[in-house]
Amino acid sequence: MNKGHFLWVDDEIDLMKPYILFLEEKGYRSDCTTNGRDALAMCSDHHYDIVFLDEQMPGMSGLEVLNRLNVAHPYLPVVMVTRSEDEGIMEQAIGRRISDYLIKPVNPNQVLLTIRKILDQKELITGAATDSYRNAFRQISDEMERCATAADWMDLYRRLVHWELELDQASHPLSELLETQKRDANNAFGRFIRRNYEKWIINPGDHPLISPDLFRRVLFPMLGRGEKLFFILIDNFRLDQWLAVKEIVNSHYTSRDELYCSILPTATPYARNAIFAGLMPRKIAELYPDLWVDEGDERGMNLHEEELIRRQLQRLGIRKSFSYHKISSNREGERLMAHLRELQKNELNVVVFNFIDMLSHAGTESKMIRELITNDSAYRSLTRSWFMHSPLRSILEAIAADGGKVVLTTDHGAIRVKNGVKVAGERDTSVSLRYKLGRNLGYDPAKLYEILHPGNCGLPAPSISTRYIFALNNDLLAYPNNYNHWHSHFENSYQHGGVSMEEMLVPLITLTPK
Repeated sequence: MNKGHFLWVDDEIDLMKPYILFLEEKGYRSDCTTNGRDALAMCSDHHYDIVFLDEQMPGMSGLEVLNRLNVAHPYLPVVMVTRSEDEGIMEQAIGRRISDYLIKPVNPNQVLLTIRKILDQKELITGAATDSYRNAFRQISDEMERCATAADWMDLYRRLVHWELELDQASHPLSELLETQKRDANNAFGRFIRRNYEKWIINPGDHPLISPDLFRRVLFPMLGRGEKLFFILIDNFRLDQWLAVKEIVNSHYTSRDELYCSILPTATPYARNAIFAGLMPRKIAELYPDLWVDEGDERGMNLHEEELIRRQLQRLGIRKSFSYHKISSNREGERLMAHLRELQKNELNVVVFNFIDMLSHAGTESKMIRELITNDSAYRSLTRSWFMHSPLRSILEAIAADGGKVVLTTDHGAIRVKNGVKVAGERDTSVSLRYKLGRNLGYDPAKLYEILHPGNCGLPAPSISTRYIFALNNDLLAYPNNYNHWHSHFENSYQHGGVSMEEMLVPLITLTPK
Protein backbone atom coordinates (compact mmCIF):
# COMPACT_ATOMS: atom_id res chain seq x y z
CA MET A 1 0.00 0.00 0.00
CA ASN A 2 1.34 3.46 -0.96
CA LYS A 3 1.33 5.53 2.25
CA GLY A 4 2.86 8.63 0.65
CA HIS A 5 4.61 9.97 -2.44
CA PHE A 6 7.77 12.09 -1.99
CA LEU A 7 10.18 14.03 -4.17
CA TRP A 8 13.89 14.05 -3.22
CA VAL A 9 15.92 16.94 -4.66
CA ASP A 10 19.68 16.54 -4.11
CA ASP A 11 22.68 16.94 -6.42
CA GLU A 12 24.20 13.92 -4.61
CA ILE A 13 21.10 11.82 -4.98
CA ASP A 14 23.07 8.53 -5.02
CA LEU A 15 23.98 9.15 -1.37
CA MET A 16 20.26 9.33 -0.55
CA LYS A 17 19.41 5.91 -2.04
CA PRO A 18 19.66 4.06 1.30
CA TYR A 19 17.03 6.40 2.78
CA ILE A 20 14.76 5.99 -0.22
CA LEU A 21 15.00 2.17 -0.02
CA PHE A 22 14.36 2.33 3.73
CA LEU A 23 11.17 4.33 3.15
CA GLU A 24 10.04 2.00 0.35
CA GLU A 25 10.16 -0.86 2.86
CA LYS A 26 7.85 1.24 5.05
CA GLY A 27 5.34 1.68 2.23
CA TYR A 28 6.39 5.10 0.88
CA ARG A 29 7.18 5.87 -2.78
CA SER A 30 9.85 8.39 -3.89
CA ASP A 31 10.86 10.22 -7.07
CA CYS A 32 14.33 11.76 -7.39
CA THR A 33 16.01 14.62 -9.19
CA THR A 34 19.39 16.33 -8.93
CA ASN A 35 18.46 19.98 -9.60
CA GLY A 36 15.91 22.64 -8.80
CA ARG A 37 14.57 23.27 -12.31
CA ASP A 38 13.58 19.64 -12.78
CA ALA A 39 12.09 19.64 -9.30
CA LEU A 40 9.79 22.56 -10.14
CA ALA A 41 8.69 20.86 -13.36
CA MET A 42 8.00 17.56 -11.56
CA CYS A 43 5.93 19.33 -8.89
CA SER A 44 3.81 20.82 -11.67
CA ASP A 45 3.23 17.39 -13.26
CA HIS A 46 2.70 15.27 -10.13
CA HIS A 47 1.15 15.47 -6.68
CA TYR A 48 3.71 15.02 -3.89
CA ASP A 49 2.97 14.72 -0.20
CA ILE A 50 6.41 16.06 0.83
CA VAL A 51 9.45 17.50 -0.97
CA PHE A 52 12.87 16.82 0.60
CA LEU A 53 15.03 19.66 -0.66
CA ASP A 54 18.83 19.94 -0.43
CA GLU A 55 19.87 23.45 0.60
CA GLN A 56 23.28 23.46 -1.18
CA MET A 57 22.99 22.67 -4.91
CA PRO A 58 24.81 24.11 -7.92
CA GLY A 59 22.75 26.33 -10.16
CA MET A 60 19.44 27.07 -8.47
CA SER A 61 19.93 26.92 -4.68
CA GLY A 62 17.58 25.18 -2.30
CA LEU A 63 16.32 28.52 -0.92
CA GLU A 64 15.51 29.75 -4.43
CA VAL A 65 13.62 26.53 -5.19
CA LEU A 66 11.78 26.95 -1.90
CA ASN A 67 10.73 30.50 -2.85
CA ARG A 68 9.27 29.28 -6.15
CA LEU A 69 7.52 26.31 -4.53
CA ASN A 70 5.91 28.63 -1.96
CA VAL A 71 4.41 30.68 -4.81
CA ALA A 72 3.36 27.82 -7.10
CA HIS A 73 2.38 25.27 -4.44
CA PRO A 74 1.82 27.17 -1.15
CA TYR A 75 0.40 24.15 0.72
CA LEU A 76 3.08 21.63 -0.30
CA PRO A 77 5.17 20.56 2.75
CA VAL A 78 8.90 21.10 2.19
CA VAL A 79 11.67 19.62 4.37
CA MET A 80 15.04 21.36 4.00
CA VAL A 81 18.07 19.03 4.12
CA THR A 82 21.45 20.69 4.69
CA ARG A 83 25.00 20.12 5.83
CA SER A 84 25.18 23.65 7.19
CA GLU A 85 24.29 24.54 10.77
CA ASP A 86 24.44 28.23 9.90
CA GLU A 87 21.67 29.92 11.91
CA GLY A 88 21.13 32.54 9.19
CA ILE A 89 20.34 29.91 6.57
CA MET A 90 17.99 28.10 8.94
CA GLU A 91 16.21 31.33 9.85
CA GLN A 92 15.73 32.15 6.17
CA ALA A 93 14.34 28.67 5.48
CA ILE A 94 12.02 28.70 8.48
CA GLY A 95 10.86 32.21 7.61
CA ARG A 96 9.89 30.94 4.19
CA ARG A 97 7.52 28.36 5.64
CA ILE A 98 9.41 25.07 5.59
CA SER A 99 7.65 22.26 7.40
CA ASP A 100 10.86 20.91 8.99
CA TYR A 101 14.60 20.67 8.42
CA LEU A 102 17.21 17.91 8.72
CA ILE A 103 20.99 18.25 9.06
CA LYS A 104 23.24 15.78 7.24
CA PRO A 105 24.26 13.08 7.94
CA VAL A 106 20.63 12.11 8.31
CA ASN A 107 19.46 9.14 10.36
CA PRO A 108 16.73 7.11 8.54
CA ASN A 109 14.57 7.15 11.69
CA GLN A 110 14.80 10.96 11.73
CA VAL A 111 13.37 11.01 8.22
CA LEU A 112 10.57 8.64 9.25
CA LEU A 113 9.76 10.76 12.30
CA THR A 114 9.57 13.89 10.14
CA ILE A 115 7.22 12.13 7.71
CA ARG A 116 4.93 10.96 10.48
CA LYS A 117 4.93 14.42 12.05
CA ILE A 118 3.79 15.98 8.76
CA LEU A 119 1.49 13.33 7.28
CA ASP A 120 0.09 11.65 10.36
CA GLN A 121 -0.18 14.70 12.61
CA LYS A 122 -3.97 14.70 12.73
CA GLU A 123 -4.15 10.97 13.49
CA LEU A 124 -1.45 11.27 16.17
CA ILE A 125 -3.21 14.21 17.80
CA THR A 126 -6.54 12.39 17.65
CA GLY A 127 -5.09 9.25 19.22
CA ALA A 128 -3.32 11.13 22.00
CA ALA A 129 -6.39 13.27 22.69
CA THR A 130 -8.60 10.17 22.80
CA ASP A 131 -6.46 8.50 25.46
CA SER A 132 -6.09 11.69 27.50
CA TYR A 133 -9.77 12.66 27.43
CA ARG A 134 -10.91 9.14 28.29
CA ASN A 135 -8.74 9.37 31.41
CA ALA A 136 -10.04 12.85 32.18
CA PHE A 137 -13.72 12.00 31.56
CA ARG A 138 -14.18 10.03 34.77
CA GLN A 139 -12.17 12.56 36.79
CA ILE A 140 -14.34 15.43 35.55
CA SER A 141 -17.53 13.47 36.24
CA ASP A 142 -16.36 12.74 39.80
CA GLU A 143 -15.35 16.37 40.38
CA MET A 144 -18.75 17.51 39.13
CA GLU A 145 -20.39 15.68 42.02
CA ARG A 146 -18.02 17.31 44.53
CA CYS A 147 -18.21 20.96 43.37
CA ALA A 148 -19.28 22.93 46.45
CA THR A 149 -18.05 26.47 45.78
CA ALA A 150 -17.89 28.93 42.90
CA ALA A 151 -14.12 28.35 42.77
CA ASP A 152 -14.73 24.62 42.29
CA TRP A 153 -17.05 25.34 39.38
CA MET A 154 -14.58 27.75 37.82
CA ASP A 155 -11.86 25.09 37.93
CA LEU A 156 -14.20 22.50 36.40
CA TYR A 157 -15.32 24.90 33.69
CA ARG A 158 -11.70 25.65 32.78
CA ARG A 159 -11.04 21.92 32.36
CA LEU A 160 -14.11 21.44 30.16
CA VAL A 161 -13.14 24.38 27.94
CA HIS A 162 -9.56 23.06 27.75
CA TRP A 163 -10.83 19.73 26.40
CA GLU A 164 -13.25 21.46 24.09
CA LEU A 165 -10.34 23.28 22.45
CA GLU A 166 -8.13 20.17 22.42
CA LEU A 167 -10.74 18.00 20.72
CA ASP A 168 -11.77 20.80 18.41
CA GLN A 169 -8.28 20.94 16.87
CA ALA A 170 -8.68 17.50 15.36
CA SER A 171 -12.48 17.48 14.73
CA HIS A 172 -12.44 14.71 17.27
CA PRO A 173 -15.11 11.98 17.40
CA LEU A 174 -15.26 12.35 21.20
CA SER A 175 -16.49 15.94 20.85
CA GLU A 176 -20.10 14.74 21.13
CA LEU A 177 -19.29 12.97 24.41
CA LEU A 178 -17.71 16.17 25.74
CA GLU A 179 -20.80 18.15 24.70
CA THR A 180 -22.94 15.74 26.71
CA GLN A 181 -20.61 16.10 29.69
CA LYS A 182 -20.82 19.90 29.45
CA ARG A 183 -24.61 19.66 29.40
CA ASP A 184 -24.53 17.49 32.54
CA ALA A 185 -22.18 19.99 34.16
CA ASN A 186 -24.49 22.89 33.31
CA ASN A 187 -27.45 21.05 34.83
CA ALA A 188 -25.47 20.56 38.04
CA PHE A 189 -24.25 24.18 37.92
CA GLY A 190 -27.89 25.33 37.67
CA ARG A 191 -28.72 23.40 40.84
CA PHE A 192 -25.70 25.00 42.54
CA ILE A 193 -26.90 28.52 41.59
CA ARG A 194 -30.44 27.75 42.79
CA ARG A 195 -29.05 26.80 46.21
CA ASN A 196 -26.53 29.60 46.59
CA TYR A 197 -27.21 32.70 44.52
CA GLU A 198 -29.62 34.41 46.91
CA LYS A 199 -27.25 33.68 49.83
CA TRP A 200 -24.41 35.39 47.94
CA ILE A 201 -26.38 38.61 47.57
CA ILE A 202 -27.83 38.66 51.10
CA ASN A 203 -24.41 37.90 52.66
CA PRO A 204 -21.83 39.70 50.49
CA GLY A 205 -18.93 38.29 52.52
CA ASP A 206 -19.78 34.80 51.25
CA HIS A 207 -19.92 35.45 47.53
CA PRO A 208 -17.20 35.09 44.91
CA LEU A 209 -16.00 38.06 42.88
CA ILE A 210 -19.14 39.31 41.10
CA SER A 211 -19.94 42.16 38.71
CA PRO A 212 -20.28 45.06 41.22
CA ASP A 213 -16.92 44.11 42.80
CA LEU A 214 -14.70 44.57 39.74
CA PHE A 215 -13.79 48.24 40.15
CA ARG A 216 -13.54 48.16 43.94
CA ARG A 217 -11.58 44.92 44.29
CA VAL A 218 -9.57 44.81 41.06
CA LEU A 219 -9.14 48.24 39.45
CA PHE A 220 -9.01 50.63 42.41
CA PRO A 221 -6.17 48.80 44.23
CA MET A 222 -4.13 49.00 41.02
CA LEU A 223 -4.89 52.71 40.63
CA GLY A 224 -3.97 53.18 44.30
CA ARG A 225 -0.48 51.86 43.51
CA GLY A 226 -0.08 54.62 40.95
CA GLU A 227 -0.62 52.43 37.90
CA LYS A 228 -2.33 53.86 34.83
CA LEU A 229 -4.91 51.50 33.44
CA PHE A 230 -6.99 50.69 30.42
CA PHE A 231 -10.14 48.80 31.39
CA ILE A 232 -11.35 47.13 28.18
CA LEU A 233 -14.69 45.34 28.25
CA ILE A 234 -15.66 43.14 25.31
CA ASP A 235 -19.41 42.67 25.56
CA ASN A 236 -20.54 39.02 25.53
CA PHE A 237 -17.00 37.52 25.64
CA ARG A 238 -16.62 33.91 26.78
CA LEU A 239 -13.66 32.00 28.20
CA ASP A 240 -13.21 29.90 25.06
CA GLN A 241 -13.17 33.05 22.93
CA TRP A 242 -10.45 34.56 25.11
CA LEU A 243 -8.38 31.38 24.71
CA ALA A 244 -8.87 31.60 20.93
CA VAL A 245 -7.10 35.01 20.85
CA LYS A 246 -4.78 34.62 23.84
CA GLU A 247 -1.67 33.69 21.86
CA ILE A 248 -2.07 36.83 19.73
CA VAL A 249 -2.36 39.06 22.79
CA ASN A 250 0.50 37.29 24.57
CA SER A 251 2.95 38.26 21.85
CA HIS A 252 2.93 41.69 23.54
CA TYR A 253 1.74 40.94 27.08
CA THR A 254 2.08 38.57 29.97
CA SER A 255 -1.46 37.63 30.98
CA ARG A 256 -2.90 36.57 34.32
CA ASP A 257 -6.12 34.67 33.64
CA GLU A 258 -8.95 34.56 36.17
CA LEU A 259 -12.69 34.09 36.11
CA TYR A 260 -15.37 36.05 37.92
CA CYS A 261 -19.12 35.53 38.24
CA SER A 262 -21.57 37.70 36.30
CA ILE A 263 -24.72 38.63 38.19
CA LEU A 264 -28.22 37.65 37.07
CA PRO A 265 -29.66 38.47 34.66
CA THR A 266 -26.49 37.83 32.63
CA ALA A 267 -27.47 40.64 30.29
CA THR A 268 -25.86 43.97 29.50
CA PRO A 269 -28.43 46.28 31.17
CA TYR A 270 -27.93 44.56 34.52
CA ALA A 271 -24.41 43.10 34.54
CA ARG A 272 -22.62 46.02 32.86
CA ASN A 273 -24.44 48.70 34.81
CA ALA A 274 -23.51 46.80 37.98
CA ILE A 275 -19.82 46.82 36.96
CA PHE A 276 -19.71 50.54 36.24
CA ALA A 277 -21.83 51.60 39.23
CA GLY A 278 -20.20 49.17 41.68
CA LEU A 279 -23.72 48.37 42.86
CA MET A 280 -26.41 45.75 42.37
CA PRO A 281 -29.21 46.91 40.03
CA ARG A 282 -31.73 47.48 42.85
CA LYS A 283 -29.29 49.81 44.61
CA ILE A 284 -28.63 51.71 41.38
CA ALA A 285 -32.38 52.27 40.98
CA GLU A 286 -32.66 53.47 44.60
CA LEU A 287 -29.59 55.75 44.71
CA TYR A 288 -29.67 57.02 41.13
CA PRO A 289 -33.25 56.84 39.83
CA ASP A 290 -32.29 59.29 37.10
CA LEU A 291 -29.80 56.74 35.73
CA TRP A 292 -31.86 53.54 35.96
CA VAL A 293 -34.32 52.70 33.19
CA ASP A 294 -36.79 49.85 33.71
CA GLU A 295 -37.33 47.19 31.06
CA GLY A 296 -40.10 48.16 28.69
CA ASP A 297 -39.04 51.81 28.73
CA GLU A 298 -38.35 53.02 25.19
CA ARG A 299 -35.08 54.59 26.32
CA GLY A 300 -32.01 52.36 26.27
CA MET A 301 -30.91 50.84 29.56
CA ASN A 302 -27.19 51.49 28.95
CA LEU A 303 -27.15 55.17 28.13
CA HIS A 304 -25.57 56.29 31.41
CA GLU A 305 -22.46 54.14 31.76
CA GLU A 306 -19.99 57.03 31.88
CA GLU A 307 -22.04 58.78 34.57
CA LEU A 308 -22.29 55.57 36.61
CA ILE A 309 -18.48 55.32 36.59
CA ARG A 310 -18.18 58.96 37.64
CA ARG A 311 -20.59 58.50 40.53
CA GLN A 312 -18.84 55.33 41.72
CA LEU A 313 -15.56 57.24 41.86
CA GLN A 314 -17.23 60.12 43.73
CA ARG A 315 -19.07 57.81 46.14
CA LEU A 316 -15.82 56.07 47.13
CA GLY A 317 -13.79 59.29 47.28
CA ILE A 318 -11.45 58.28 44.45
CA ARG A 319 -10.06 61.29 42.59
CA LYS A 320 -8.71 59.89 39.34
CA SER A 321 -8.94 61.25 35.81
CA PHE A 322 -10.79 58.89 33.48
CA SER A 323 -12.31 58.60 30.02
CA TYR A 324 -15.08 56.41 28.67
CA HIS A 325 -15.53 55.19 25.07
CA LYS A 326 -18.00 52.78 23.48
CA ILE A 327 -16.84 51.23 20.20
CA SER A 328 -19.47 49.78 17.85
CA SER A 329 -17.65 50.05 14.51
CA ASN A 330 -14.15 49.89 13.03
CA ARG A 331 -14.30 53.61 12.29
CA GLU A 332 -14.95 54.41 15.95
CA GLY A 333 -12.07 52.12 16.92
CA GLU A 334 -9.74 53.85 14.46
CA ARG A 335 -10.70 57.25 15.87
CA LEU A 336 -9.87 56.02 19.36
CA MET A 337 -6.54 54.68 18.09
CA ALA A 338 -5.72 58.11 16.65
CA HIS A 339 -6.17 59.75 20.07
CA LEU A 340 -4.57 56.99 22.12
CA ARG A 341 -1.45 58.94 23.07
CA GLU A 342 -3.63 61.73 24.48
CA LEU A 343 -5.80 59.25 26.42
CA GLN A 344 -2.76 57.75 28.11
CA LYS A 345 -2.49 60.92 30.19
CA ASN A 346 -5.57 59.70 32.11
CA GLU A 347 -5.19 57.42 35.09
CA LEU A 348 -8.11 55.25 33.93
CA ASN A 349 -9.51 54.73 30.44
CA VAL A 350 -12.63 52.60 30.05
CA VAL A 351 -13.36 51.17 26.58
CA VAL A 352 -16.36 49.01 25.65
CA PHE A 353 -16.24 46.92 22.45
CA ASN A 354 -19.66 45.76 21.25
CA PHE A 355 -18.75 43.56 18.26
CA ILE A 356 -19.31 40.08 19.76
CA ASP A 357 -22.66 41.10 21.25
CA MET A 358 -23.65 42.55 17.86
CA LEU A 359 -22.54 39.27 16.25
CA SER A 360 -24.71 37.15 18.54
CA HIS A 361 -27.73 39.38 17.90
CA ALA A 362 -27.06 39.30 14.15
CA GLY A 363 -26.95 35.50 14.37
CA THR A 364 -30.48 35.62 15.74
CA GLU A 365 -31.88 37.82 13.00
CA SER A 366 -29.72 36.99 9.97
CA LYS A 367 -29.86 33.57 8.32
CA MET A 368 -26.49 34.22 6.68
CA ILE A 369 -24.76 34.98 10.01
CA ARG A 370 -26.49 31.96 11.57
CA GLU A 371 -24.89 29.81 8.87
CA LEU A 372 -21.46 31.20 9.81
CA ILE A 373 -21.78 30.34 13.50
CA THR A 374 -23.33 26.89 13.44
CA ASN A 375 -21.44 25.71 16.55
CA ASP A 376 -19.05 26.86 19.28
CA SER A 377 -16.00 26.09 17.15
CA ALA A 378 -17.24 28.42 14.39
CA TYR A 379 -18.15 31.06 17.01
CA ARG A 380 -14.58 30.97 18.33
CA SER A 381 -13.13 31.07 14.82
CA LEU A 382 -15.19 34.11 13.85
CA THR A 383 -14.15 35.84 17.09
CA ARG A 384 -10.50 35.19 16.33
CA SER A 385 -10.89 36.45 12.76
CA TRP A 386 -12.54 39.64 14.01
CA PHE A 387 -9.83 40.19 16.61
CA MET A 388 -7.01 39.65 14.09
CA HIS A 389 -8.32 42.50 11.91
CA SER A 390 -9.99 44.74 14.50
CA PRO A 391 -8.85 48.09 15.92
CA LEU A 392 -8.74 46.38 19.32
CA ARG A 393 -5.64 44.42 18.34
CA SER A 394 -3.87 47.63 17.22
CA ILE A 395 -4.97 49.43 20.38
CA LEU A 396 -3.60 46.68 22.61
CA GLU A 397 -0.29 46.65 20.73
CA ALA A 398 0.02 50.44 21.04
CA ILE A 399 -0.74 50.37 24.77
CA ALA A 400 1.88 47.66 25.27
CA ALA A 401 4.46 49.66 23.30
CA ASP A 402 3.99 52.56 25.75
CA GLY A 403 4.22 50.24 28.76
CA GLY A 404 0.54 50.51 29.68
CA LYS A 405 -1.36 47.94 31.74
CA VAL A 406 -4.75 46.53 30.70
CA VAL A 407 -7.58 44.78 32.49
CA LEU A 408 -9.54 42.89 29.81
CA THR A 409 -12.92 41.42 30.69
CA THR A 410 -16.62 41.20 29.82
CA ASP A 411 -19.99 41.70 31.43
CA HIS A 412 -21.40 38.24 30.59
CA GLY A 413 -21.11 35.36 28.13
CA ALA A 414 -23.62 33.57 25.90
CA ILE A 415 -24.84 30.05 25.25
CA ARG A 416 -26.15 28.31 22.14
CA VAL A 417 -29.79 27.57 22.90
CA LYS A 418 -31.58 24.40 21.82
CA ASN A 419 -34.57 23.43 23.96
CA GLY A 420 -37.78 25.40 24.41
CA VAL A 421 -39.44 25.85 27.81
CA LYS A 422 -42.99 27.22 27.79
CA VAL A 423 -43.72 30.37 29.79
CA ALA A 424 -46.97 32.36 29.91
CA GLY A 425 -47.10 36.04 30.85
CA GLU A 426 -48.99 39.30 30.61
CA ARG A 427 -48.52 41.76 27.78
CA ASP A 428 -45.85 43.76 29.65
CA THR A 429 -43.67 40.70 30.40
CA SER A 430 -40.06 41.21 29.21
CA VAL A 431 -39.24 39.67 25.84
CA SER A 432 -35.79 38.23 26.59
CA LEU A 433 -35.31 34.58 25.68
CA ARG A 434 -33.12 33.59 28.64
CA TYR A 435 -34.86 35.52 31.42
CA LYS A 436 -38.18 37.20 32.03
CA LEU A 437 -39.64 39.49 34.66
CA GLY A 438 -43.26 40.30 35.12
CA ARG A 439 -46.43 39.59 37.07
CA ASN A 440 -48.56 36.46 36.94
CA LEU A 441 -46.02 34.40 35.06
CA GLY A 442 -47.02 30.83 34.26
CA TYR A 443 -44.26 28.20 34.14
CA ASP A 444 -43.01 24.90 35.52
CA PRO A 445 -40.65 25.86 38.40
CA ALA A 446 -38.77 22.57 38.05
CA LYS A 447 -37.53 23.63 34.60
CA LEU A 448 -36.01 27.03 35.47
CA TYR A 449 -34.67 29.19 38.27
CA GLU A 450 -37.23 31.51 39.84
CA ILE A 451 -36.61 34.54 42.05
CA LEU A 452 -39.81 35.29 43.92
CA HIS A 453 -38.35 38.14 46.01
CA PRO A 454 -36.22 40.26 43.64
CA GLY A 455 -34.98 42.53 46.42
CA ASN A 456 -33.17 39.60 48.09
CA CYS A 457 -31.16 39.15 44.88
CA GLY A 458 -30.38 42.81 44.36
CA LEU A 459 -32.94 43.27 41.58
CA PRO A 460 -35.48 46.10 41.18
CA ALA A 461 -39.17 45.21 41.14
CA PRO A 462 -41.44 47.50 39.10
CA SER A 463 -44.42 46.16 41.09
CA ILE A 464 -44.95 44.28 44.33
CA SER A 465 -45.84 41.09 42.43
CA THR A 466 -42.88 41.17 40.01
CA ARG A 467 -40.80 38.00 39.84
CA TYR A 468 -37.81 36.98 37.72
CA ILE A 469 -37.31 33.63 36.02
CA PHE A 470 -34.16 32.35 34.31
CA ALA A 471 -33.57 29.63 31.74
CA LEU A 472 -31.13 26.88 32.75
CA ASN A 473 -28.48 25.11 30.67
CA ASN A 474 -29.22 25.71 26.95
CA ASP A 475 -32.99 26.27 27.23
CA LEU A 476 -34.91 29.21 25.77
CA LEU A 477 -38.13 30.63 27.17
CA ALA A 478 -41.01 30.72 24.66
CA TYR A 479 -44.69 31.62 24.84
CA PRO A 480 -47.19 28.76 24.29
CA ASN A 481 -49.33 30.58 21.71
CA ASN A 482 -46.46 30.86 19.19
CA TYR A 483 -44.11 28.28 20.68
CA ASN A 484 -43.18 26.54 17.41
CA HIS A 485 -42.31 29.83 15.73
CA TRP A 486 -40.11 31.00 18.61
CA HIS A 487 -38.41 27.65 18.98
CA SER A 488 -37.63 27.18 15.29
CA HIS A 489 -36.57 30.82 14.80
CA PHE A 490 -34.18 30.99 17.76
CA GLU A 491 -32.95 27.40 18.06
CA ASN A 492 -29.12 27.23 17.78
CA SER A 493 -28.75 31.01 18.18
CA TYR A 494 -26.51 32.51 20.89
CA GLN A 495 -28.42 34.10 23.76
CA HIS A 496 -27.65 35.45 27.22
CA GLY A 497 -29.44 36.41 30.40
CA GLY A 498 -29.83 32.98 32.00
CA VAL A 499 -27.96 30.48 34.15
CA SER A 500 -25.07 28.58 32.57
CA MET A 501 -21.32 28.36 33.02
CA GLU A 502 -20.84 30.04 29.62
CA GLU A 503 -22.91 33.07 30.66
CA MET A 504 -21.91 33.42 34.33
CA LEU A 505 -18.26 32.28 34.61
CA VAL A 506 -16.46 34.85 32.49
CA PRO A 507 -12.84 35.88 31.87
CA LEU A 508 -11.00 38.55 33.85
CA ILE A 509 -7.54 39.08 32.36
CA THR A 510 -4.74 41.32 33.63
CA LEU A 511 -2.28 42.20 30.86
CA THR A 512 1.22 43.42 31.71
CA PRO A 513 3.40 44.52 28.77
CA LYS A 514 6.49 42.43 28.12
